[in-house]
Amino acid sequence: MPADADVAFSLDAVLGGRLELKQPLHGHRVGHDAILLAAACGGEAGEHVVDLGAGVGAAGLALAARVGRLTVTLVEIDAGLAALAVDNARRNGLAERVRVIALDVGAPARVFAAAGLAAGSAARVLMNPPFNDPGRQNVSPDPGRRLAHVGAPALPAWVRGAARLLAPRGVLTLIWRADGLAEVVAALTRGFGAIAVLPVHPRPDAPAIRILVGAEKGSRVPLALLPGLALNDAAGRPSEAAEAVLRHGASLSLAASRSQRPAR
Repeated sequence: MPADADVAFSLDAVLGGRLELKQPLHGHRVGHDAILLAAACGGEAGEHVVDLGAGVGAAGLALAARVGRLTVTLVEIDAGLAALAVDNARRNGLAERVRVIALDVGAPARVFAAAGLAAGSAARVLMNPPFNDPGRQNVSPDPGRRLAHVGAPALPAWVRGAARLLAPRGVLTLIWRADGLAEVVAALTRGFGAIAVLPVHPRPDAPAIRILVGAEKGSRVPLALLPGLALNDAAGRPSEAAEAVLRHGASLSLAASRSQRPAR
């Protein structure tokens, strides 16, 4: 990202005003995806959670704001966005529980360990990887948006990185394109089970546009397809369920569904 002198920023309230985020006016902007991801992640006091590809910190900070005494490490390749994430943690009074590392998700294990992220050190990992295929979608001319939406490494590399960071029975949560469900399941097949898929629909009668996916490291519990979430009702008004998550900090059933199924 260019130097601050060359970038215009905005301050935006999310999560019903519970978080204020500084972010560039141009490039990738925080939207519903980050808040949905945080709501689906779950989390308990005392756990350490890693947010891979954190951007300005929206998902990890939303999680920290909702779950007290939980610590979060934000990992972001763009040093400028990582600096904004540091500022956002301070701005929201979360600096004591949230730290930021400027690091490539595809970096080797020794680089992560040198940055204080040893293998098996996380109870949970959440991530919003770049999910647009440049062969199928138009690629933004803006370098920030291009890196956020079509960047490397590919999904399997992100999943391998998450698996390395997770402790046994640790939980991975991610958000992806709905039409890429097969890619996600294929990437999770080795090393993960208890896969739970929650479709996100723009309205009740429309196909899903996103999927929230959770999986447990080392589990053999079979995949579960959960009831979907509609962001708007049939008239186009925000749905009560979506407002509970996006504005009022409610969690999603994806986090609870795993504990309701027997361990294997």
